[in-house]
Amino acid sequence: MSDQNDIDLRPDQWEALKALRSPFAGLPASTRLALEGLIALGLARIDDRVPAITDKGRKALVRGSFSLMDSAA
Repeated sequence: MSDQNDIDLRPDQWEALKALRSPFAGLPASTRLALEGLIALGLARIDDRVPAITDKGRKALVRGSFSLMDSAA
């Protein structure tokens, strides 16, 4: 079930991406490294010093992370 658009996220990246759905919820300081990884993947961006989810990030949330599904099984 591999696709060129599949993105394998670490659990901390997954939690940070989910937290970005609510732009004013704020992120804990512990997610900084995860956020940097999400930005590098194009799943998040910084707008006016506030992290925000990108369209690609929203699609990743809808599709889920296959590595996380595999580890849950």
